[in-house]
Amino acid sequence: MIQSILTRLDAATSPVIGTLLRVTFAATLAGYFWASALTKLDGGSLSVNGYAQIFPKAMEAVNYDASQLGVFHALVVAAGTAAEFVLPALLIVGLLTRLAALGMIGFVVVQTLTDLFGHGALGQPETLGAWFDRVPDSLILDQRLMWVTLLLTLVFTGPGPLSLDRLLGRRFQSQAALAA
Repeated sequence: MIQSILTRLDAATSPVIGTLLRVTFAATLAGYFWASALTKLDGGSLSVNGYAQIFPKAMEAVNYDASQLGVFHALVVAAGTAAEFVLPALLIVGLLTRLAALGMIGFVVVQTLTDLFGHGALGQPETLGAWFDRVPDSLILDQRLMWVTLLLTLVFTGPGPLSLDRLLGRRFQSQAALAA
């Protein structure tokens, strides 16, 4: 009897987990990324704050005058800002979920490297934290590990049944069946 229950639970896990992870992302992280993106805009254009967040040492070197930075810097700030709006939205609706989750993982890695080396968090033990230390709330190691684990699980499991990926997949399958 227990084995039967566990078998049914295992069968239900795969479809449910993707939707549950996307809801968890929407409830806990999407607002964080959208608020962060908004701090990089000033009246519809990229703000000095956006440059300072992404290129802290370069901005300090030019006395916080973003006009002294090049096209590369502007493109990176624009792409990072767009990613903070678009990737969470794609995850929430479940569109291109695996690709969006991979994009978010890349974003979190770059964000973490910027925090560690650009903003000096590597030298701040209270911000950096440590794994296996019984303190689960460090901003870098603990939180970012949970974020990446959530996103990586979406890469492996997919979006779940309540997603645009699933809806579009069914539509394409039915069109293919009609064409055959």
